[in-house]
Amino acid sequence: MFRQGIKFIAALALCVAAVQASAEDIKIGTIKVSGAGPLYLAQDRGYFAAEGLNAQFVFFESSGPIAVANVSGDIDVGVTPPPAGFYALAGQGALKIIAGYIMDWPTFQANGAIVSNAAYEKGFRSFKDMAGKKLSTTQIGGAPHYAWALIAEHFGIDFSTIQITALQSNPNQLTAAIGNQVDGAMMPSTFFTPALQADKVKLIGFAGDVVPWQLGSVFTSTKLANENGDTIKKFLRAYIRGIHDYHDAFTGPGEKRMDRETAPEVLAVISKYVGQSSEQLKLAMPFIDREARVDVKDIMHQIAWFKSQNMLKENVSGDDIIDKRYVVPLPGR
Repeated sequence: MFRQGIKFIAALALCVAAVQASAEDIKIGTIKVSGAGPLYLAQDRGYFAAEGLNAQFVFFESSGPIAVANVSGDIDVGVTPPPAGFYALAGQGALKIIAGYIMDWPTFQANGAIVSNAAYEKGFRSFKDMAGKKLSTTQIGGAPHYAWALIAEHFGIDFSTIQITALQSNPNQLTAAIGNQVDGAMMPSTFFTPALQADKVKLIGFAGDVVPWQLGSVFTSTKLANENGDTIKKFLRAYIRGIHDYHDAFTGPGEKRMDRETAPEVLAVISKYVGQSSEQLKLAMPFIDREARVDVKDIMHQIAWFKSQNMLKENVSGDDIIDKRYVVPLPGR
């Protein structure tokens, strides 16, 4: 019996090795934030492996380089807020949106606006105080830039009175706010929570409580979308399984933020990848639609705004960028 047991274990190990050897490599570009939780869960719980995918994460500090890496073939899938540069490449036919990702959404503390302590002391204590301030973004046309513009539009503030400074990465934004080099910065709360708890910056609010929008998307090269549809579908199945675990841990009735019984174990997985404690991360969970559906209306608004800022050519079409073979629109949007 003992020898039979040894033989069984050896045979099982060979089977596992054979499956691993035949797995298809897929490189996923993203930012190391709590919102990427569904990806971490899909990896940690074997959902990618179950689809025959050997998923490898490639981490970036801002969104712009992710689109470029996707076009160059350094990654296969990008999961991040798409900046104007993404839409410019997609408008040339190089990239396609294939699913939804994080959203700025009421009650979820995802994309937050912090202000320097000096600016706070001078009266910058709410979004209504934005006029005339020096605000940062990662890149011109990046998600923080668009979020600031949406909020200004919502409150009727003349956006031309605001000085937008591009600092290339979220860590740079945080450093500038702490050092009083900018009045305010917009970024994923994963980045600023430790500084906020240490009273190095002040929080004035979350974009989702004011202007809900499709903050992030999943995209791939047009070549991969056209020629490797099976791979894309395998990725999306594993990703959506991860979203189910993530969504159901942090979302209650009415799609409002509520920690459920599975939240501690999900937070433990995310903590392992992000390098922050569960206590810090629980404050920074963004909303993700349970089926990765896309707010198509907001994507169209983003493209229109980028055009109005002369960041995109007039011939760039949202209908061409959103790949209807894979994207499911958010109802009513």
